[in-house]
Amino acid sequence: MNRMLHDRQAIRTVARVKPIVVRVASRFLGLALIVLGGSPAIFAQAPPSPRPAVGGGSPSESSSSPRSVAPPAPLPASNGLGSTPRVVPSSYGDYKLSPSDVVEVQIEDAPELSGNYRVNQEGNIPMKFLGALPVAGRTTDEVTTMVVNGLRGRYLRNPQVYVAVRQYNSRTFFIQGAVRSPGVYIIEEHPSLFKLITVAGGLVERHAPTAFIIRESRPSPEKLERARAGLPPAGSAADPKSPEEAVVKGNAPTELAQYAEQLRARRSGVEGETEYELITAQISGLFRGNFQQNLVIQPNDLVFIPPAEVFFVAGEVKAPGQFSLREGTTLRQAISLAQGTLFNAATNRTIIFRQDPLTGKLEEMIVDVAAVMSGKQEDVGIMPNDVIMIPNSRLKSVGGALGRGVGMGLAQAVLWTIFR
Repeated sequence: MNRMLHDRQAIRTVARVKPIVVRVASRFLGLALIVLGGSPAIFAQAPPSPRPAVGGGSPSESSSSPRSVAPPAPLPASNGLGSTPRVVPSSYGDYKLSPSDVVEVQIEDAPELSGNYRVNQEGNIPMKFLGALPVAGRTTDEVTTMVVNGLRGRYLRNPQVYVAVRQYNSRTFFIQGAVRSPGVYIIEEHPSLFKLITVAGGLVERHAPTAFIIRESRPSPEKLERARAGLPPAGSAADPKSPEEAVVKGNAPTELAQYAEQLRARRSGVEGETEYELITAQISGLFRGNFQQNLVIQPNDLVFIPPAEVFFVAGEVKAPGQFSLREGTTLRQAISLAQGTLFNAATNRTIIFRQDPLTGKLEEMIVDVAAVMSGKQEDVGIMPNDVIMIPNSRLKSVGGALGRGVGMGLAQAVLWTIFR
């Protein structure tokens, strides 16, 4: 009898629990189907179609196009820096030809007269039948008129002539470094440094206060003959007849030297036929009205503006790190930027690590920072990439630890005396 009652209770319990188990199992099964197989309501939707680009372009194309200074030439000259020259039109009219430019002359029904012609140093182009045409200082339209007038009635009844500049070799300017649009520019006039920087988009936020200008110059006949004979320049360290060391004309950054080598590679001929001089200009006040350093840039000049230079302060200072170097920064100012020295600093053994940019040799300068900060010792100028290291004083560290220990012991003794 008891067994029958127990079986009935078990049946009733199973009858009550079974619907709940079925509902829970069905929900878990539906969730598993959604995860594994996908639900039509969720996964059968088509992906959103991309919006067409502005102007009917491809969706992958950017909606903003790069700003150009001026329309490019038909076939601009290739330059040694690997970028396409940008032509800046003259404010006084169309481009006027100059020596070393290359023009293309196409004459319909007279292919034997057509071709590319380089303007020689006298300003002429040697054309067949017409001879030497003086084109320097003239526009392409004026040259077209000259060719048409020279051929009409003598070679062709109604000549159709097309003249275009193929290579701009006489008005090329290079600017690299901390400008917004570095590259090669073709400008008809002789621009100033201020104008060339402006054409290149202006200076970036972090730039050095000095601009370096590399300018080609003709060597003396004596030096040219020595170069052609394979002899080193007179007065150089490599000259066996002269014990003098080579004179370095400037302290140029390594990146500037690389650009100079690229510019030199554009020129062909005997080594020594072209020299380069380094000119510096202070541009820190150029955009504030100080135009004394606004130099006139010559064709084929390379202007290099280095990025902002930095120095480092490390060791026992409150705020070690990297700081921007401004013109005239001194050691006193550098320590002030680092918020001063700590108690444990061995200020009399401060080391300034300085690397020679020409030889790469590392130099060490021992300076007494405390004497400099108090005015007892002359201040020291900071150079680019200097590392100012203020070491730790072991005596001060031990003394400070002892002082803190003694102070803590006295405090504990006083507290024990008061609250015992």
